[in-house]
Amino acid sequence: MITAQPVALLRDNYAWLLRDGATGATAIVDPAESAPVAAAIDAAGGRLDLILLTHHHGDHIAGTDEVRDRYGARVVGARADAHRLPALNQAVREGDSVALGESVGRVIETPGHTHGHVCYYFPDGGVLLCGDTLFSLGCGRLLEGTPAEMFASLRKLAALPPETMVYCGHEYTESNARFALHADPANAALRAYAAHVRTLRAAGSPSVPSRLADELAANPFLRARDVATFADLRARKDKF
Repeated sequence: MITAQPVALLRDNYAWLLRDGATGATAIVDPAESAPVAAAIDAAGGRLDLILLTHHHGDHIAGTDEVRDRYGARVVGARADAHRLPALNQAVREGDSVALGESVGRVIETPGHTHGHVCYYFPDGGVLLCGDTLFSLGCGRLLEGTPAEMFASLRKLAALPPETMVYCGHEYTESNARFALHADPANAALRAYAAHVRTLRAAGSPSVPSRLADELAANPFLRARDVATFADLRARKDKF
């Protein structure tokens, strides 16, 4: 079974350190900085087999080459973005598999935030590494894609089992909650979840991962019925 632990980076980023329980194989997702990532890897035993990249932005990939050079890990990323990612050992597309020890992840293409964004879903453990596509109580800005593309990408993620844990790339939940409550003030599940997040953050704890079932109940972008509703929400959030 896959487990994941956060590695805090930059101002509000998370890399995720994955471990396959059966073999001890490890991976890091989106190593934006090498020093804190290396410290986490060394504290966990000093082994790194894979580097998984979700998209090309510097706040997700800037430490990749240093981490690769230090541990000899293989780098996995989107075939569509190979021209703007660090050199890839495995270029992946929709439906491809990525093996970490005995655990096998499925690649899900999720254009919207960027054209070549991918997520990694490990059914054994219920782990979704979703970068900047889906956030707790929010979603990524449409920097390269269209509302229709992002809506379709979110529908793919929403179709995963509700017990899936959502490991996103940023600590944005408190700010996302403010807009969500503005957009959907009558949602009791959202109000309860926002209060839970405030308690976590007040204690200095990460607000993620979150459970997909909770996102389906509270995240206004996952609750949007159609592309037009989603596009309106995203435009309103951009100005909030």
